[in-house]
Formats: sequence, C-alpha cells, structure tokens
Amino acid sequence: MSKLLQKPAAGAQRHNITPASAGWEHVGFAQYTLQAEEQLSCQQDGRELCVVILTGRADVKVGEQSWSAIGGRDDLFADQPPAAVYVPAGEGAEIKIGEAAEIAVCSAPGAGNSGPARLIDPATMSQEVRGQGTNTRYVRNILPETEPADGLLVVEVITPSGHWSSYPPHKHDRDASPSETLLEETYYHRLNPASGYVHQRVYTDDRSLDETLSPEDGDVVLVPRGYHPVGVPHGYTSYYLNVMAGPLREWHFKNDPDHEWIIS
Repeated sequence: MSKLLQKPAAGAQRHNITPASAGWEHVGFAQYTLQAEEQLSCQQDGRELCVVILTGRADVKVGEQSWSAIGGRDDLFADQPPAAVYVPAGEGAEIKIGEAAEIAVCSAPGAGNSGPARLIDPATMSQEVRGQGTNTRYVRNILPETEPADGLLVVEVITPSGHWSSYPPHKHDRDASPSETLLEETYYHRLNPASGYVHQRVYTDDRSLDETLSPEDGDVVLVPRGYHPVGVPHGYTSYYLNVMAGPLREWHFKNDPDHEWIIS
C-alpha cells in the first residue's frame, strides 16, 4: 500500500500523523472517536493546535478559559459548520465529551505569537462555493489565513456526487511567494454512504511522484508535494478536512498548466 494512504487504526485514536511519521516538517493530524464522558488531553511542545469538533459535543478547557457543549453537529454532511478551538503553542487543551463525538487535532510549529486560545464559532465561520458545474464544491473555512495563527490552515470541503474537487489540479510545493507557497497537506476523507471511495491522484510535473489512490471512509491522504485532485464517483458525497502548514502561512498555488484552460 502507498505510504501516502493512511488507514484508520482500531480504538479511540484512529489517526496519529506526525512530521516524523509523514517524513516532513510541519503538519500533524490526529483523529479520535470518543464516547460520552471520555476525556482527552492535548499538548505538543512548540506546536499550536486547532481542535475541531467534527461531530457531537464537547467541553474544552485551555488554561483559565473554557467553552461548554460546543459543536452539536450530528453528521459531517449536515449543512452546518463545525465548532473549533485554537490553542497557541505552549498551551494544552483538556477535552471532555458530552456525547459521542469525533474530534480532530490539527497541529503545526508555533511560537505562541497569535494571541490567546479562542473559540472558532461556527456562527461566524466563513463559507464559500468554489467552481461551477461538476466542479462545484462547498467550503467551510475553519482557520483561514485571514484569522490569526502561527502556521496552521484548516478547512473542510463537501463535494457532491459525481463532482471533482481540488480541481483543476493545483500544487503548493515551492517557497516562491506570492506566486506559490510551500505547504504540506493532509486530506481526512469521509464518504456518504460510508461504503464509498474517492480517487485522488498525487503527482509532480516530472512524474517523480505519480500515484493514484482510492481512499475510503476514514482514510487520510498525505500530500508532501505535487498536484492532488479528488474525483467523487456517482452515488456518493465526499467530505474532507484539510490541514496545511509550511514555512510561510499563505496559500498561493499553481494550477497544472495542462488543465488550467478549464477555468479560463
């Protein structure tokens, strides 16, 4: 199996992707499926966190700040953004589950320069529609570059049945702002119905990296470099959570020139 495709583990912690395990420098991603009254402690030395309540509700405490029963989404595919909490580097989060919940913990190197911990309220989270026709997808900006953080960028995307996403193919693997920035990325894939799969190709211009993967419900795809489009088969709806980070917290990408005509 490709090293870019990560299958979920059994137990409460389904994924634990670190820079060391991924072979890169910035992005970390963990995902947990927890039952009512379970607790989770999260702290990583020198790294900031974004705790996303994917489904269910949770109480989150960071230092002297706390937020009760945040979240409340029953289904990842509901027309409802998630709640999240930003945790600056040097601090930890204590999470208590109020009901069965799915939690994502996104991380990147941080220096604690982006202010105190804060609730990312779903009521004020920006949302947008990208693309047109069968390239249409629906984006929820959990932690975009317009909001303070040291390195993290976090977003979730719903792609309808038969549509394409992250398309035309684009990449962000050169430290050449403002034309392109170097950002590692993870895709946490979910499908509705859960028996489905999507196709994701990860490839570079010189094809030194060229893999076509078929992630299923709960899988993670690592994108260390290259273009990375996603195609969704008929009959299934795709959800993915993206975590990006790199040496500069800006999202500038380059479309594959062979396919850029699609949006011209």
